[in-house]
Amino acid sequence: MNDNITKRMVRTDLALELREDIEDSEAIDGVRVFTGISRNSEIKETRIEVLNEEGEKRLGKPVGTYITLESEMLRDLDEGIHEPFVEALFKCLLKMIGDGRKILVAGLGNRGVTPDALGPYVVDNLYITRHLAEEGLVDTQLEISAICPGVMAQTGIETQDILKAVVKNIKPDLVIAIDALAARNSNRLNSTIQISDTGISPGSGVGNNRKALNEKELGVKVLAIGVPTVISIPAIVNDSLDIMLQALGRTDAKEVVENFTEAERYELACEMVEPYLATMFVTPKNIDEAVKRVSYTISEAINRLYDIY
Repeated sequence: MNDNITKRMVRTDLALELREDIEDSEAIDGVRVFTGISRNSEIKETRIEVLNEEGEKRLGKPVGTYITLESEMLRDLDEGIHEPFVEALFKCLLKMIGDGRKILVAGLGNRGVTPDALGPYVVDNLYITRHLAEEGLVDTQLEISAICPGVMAQTGIETQDILKAVVKNIKPDLVIAIDALAARNSNRLNSTIQISDTGISPGSGVGNNRKALNEKELGVKVLAIGVPTVISIPAIVNDSLDIMLQALGRTDAKEVVENFTEAERYELACEMVEPYLATMFVTPKNIDEAVKRVSYTISEAINRLYDIY
């Protein structure tokens, strides 16, 4: 199958899921994977390092580090997971921001569309101090400023162009871009947070690619934090194939499908639905509460940086 067709079908922003797609998963040249599970909070942490061009080519992600934090408790309205998740995300951020003390947080997305409102919601709960620090009203080495640039349909301006102008003017040490993502596995919706140091291409997961936000384009280091809030119809059908195969028992049809590659399974899933449905994305019915809760967790992890500086 054509690689471009496969990428259009997969529709995932998660490095972890792209890694799972590779059949010979035991060893990939240029890619290292570390996995651990917290005993107390049951948070699974997967760290994927893309080391060189070979790894970049195989995984389909730029050279850099991708950390995924997962727990079904985050999705299940379990208040007990909030503090452990804040701490886990905070520790990841602390390692990745380096020497940066002036941070610009970009809340990407459309506030009027709940599955895409993660970025603006995070900004709503941030402790903004840049203006206070300039006036000498706070005693902290950390300065946080924030912007919600909206989406191109609202402004007519590329997000990259807006952030370039802001970065040029206020000169932050780094940018933290917050955005909603697309997943391939429905179990990861609203239960997963991905952090990377390679920036982000807004809208890439749903096939609406905009100009990239990364160090090369903005001139400063860019971290990206994202949560999958939507999934494509073919991805749901693909998930359902496993249930269907279990129901079939040991049949010739089951044996054939079990030997399909991931790309072939997605091609079959696309053929099983109407063309219009093949391009559709859906979100869970409790998305309003889920996005508010997860956005607060992310904002609290960023705010906790003040405890260090």
